[in-house]
Amino acid sequence: MGDALTISNPATGEPIARVATDSAQRIAEKLAAARRAQPEWARTPLANRLAALARFRDRLAADVEPLAATLTREMGKPIAQARAEITATRGRIDFFLAHAAGVLADEVVLDDAAGGLRERITWEPLGVVANVSAWNYPYFVGGNVFVPALLAGNAVLYKPSEYATLTGLAIVERLGAAGVPAEAMQAVVGAGAAGAALVGAAVDGVFFTGSYATGRRVAQAAAEGLVPVQLELGGKDPIYVCDDAPPAVAAAAAAEGAFYNSGQSCCAVERIYVHRRVIGPFVEAMVATVRGYGVGDPFDARTFVGPLARAPQLEVLAAQVADAVAKGARVLCGGGRLPGPGTFFAPTVLVDVDHSMTVMRDESFGPLIGIQAVADDAEAVARMRDTEYGLTAGVFTPDRARAERLLAQMPTGSVYWNCCDRVSPRLPWSGRGHSGVGITLSTHGLRTFVRPKAWHLRAQP
Repeated sequence: MGDALTISNPATGEPIARVATDSAQRIAEKLAAARRAQPEWARTPLANRLAALARFRDRLAADVEPLAATLTREMGKPIAQARAEITATRGRIDFFLAHAAGVLADEVVLDDAAGGLRERITWEPLGVVANVSAWNYPYFVGGNVFVPALLAGNAVLYKPSEYATLTGLAIVERLGAAGVPAEAMQAVVGAGAAGAALVGAAVDGVFFTGSYATGRRVAQAAAEGLVPVQLELGGKDPIYVCDDAPPAVAAAAAAEGAFYNSGQSCCAVERIYVHRRVIGPFVEAMVATVRGYGVGDPFDARTFVGPLARAPQLEVLAAQVADAVAKGARVLCGGGRLPGPGTFFAPTVLVDVDHSMTVMRDESFGPLIGIQAVADDAEAVARMRDTEYGLTAGVFTPDRARAERLLAQMPTGSVYWNCCDRVSPRLPWSGRGHSGVGITLSTHGLRTFVRPKAWHLRAQP
């Protein structure tokens, strides 16, 4: 084993557990065990694999309260949101259960009886995949990988974030109890060193969720082994509120999209552009909404904004606010760290911002939002496109044709009309530019975990 990992409660700063981490040698041993187990798991009838994942789904439902408490205690997600994440994971698992058989079925693409030629496509698992996951939505983000990977017959080495280690271990425990062989689904425990050792091991695929900077290093490491790599990275996701949109309705949706999970979502609203004709009422409604959010103890059901999971992010947010104010922005609410224990940053709304400010260019990943007025649709599109990220973008207007015309110009993997910060298991989840490469969710996400074999079959002449 490696060193011990201390897990602390971000709401209080108090340590809650110490967990032994995996050394590079131990990770190599887990990989060897997974390599031995994977062929047998792949030979297990799909019906049996489906049944195991269905039992896992049911165990999550039965254990919502203790699992939510663990998640809230170790990364600070407000308890109501923790329960909601675990409960909603059922829908994602159900989607994969419903579609796995069809997606993984053999395909006959030519059956020429007269010529004696038959062409067929079969789908084979990648083998042993590394899943380096995230702390902000460990059930969603992890489940988007390990559920379809296991259904497709892969073995998984799953490294939960060090900020959601206890949750990750609880997930692996329940998968084992549901019937997934212990060596086919193993946890790798640790921080950056463990992740680097796992990504650099001789795995058959690398699936990473995290920052752009780390994602680049992961891609470089995976390239050494010429293995498939999928990167779900950050975002600087914009929305545009048109002049015909109801300002209060748009503000309520935008505020939730920006501050849910304390703004710690890759698809959180991070930039808001508002037509100058409605900027006044929109900002007024936005500030009123944000000031009404409960901030504090994440175990209080009334809390909407809890602590940041990572203490260093406090400095990032403070620096973005200071930079914006120095360049002419105004703080309408919040603006800094809250007093007392824990990693709390006050929900903050900035106006009079522009693209010279880091708050409109760099990922915030916290309860901070900048609002910029624009003159028309053309300026809104130019501002929204002015980013290296390409995850999501949204438009608020009652005019569907106008929205679709604007959204068609967004170089992003997902677009929203009159909504935001939304993920569906039926639709592919992907990013462009610094937001990553590859696909999870949808039937396309299932195909991510298999590779095709082309069969050319000619009858004996």
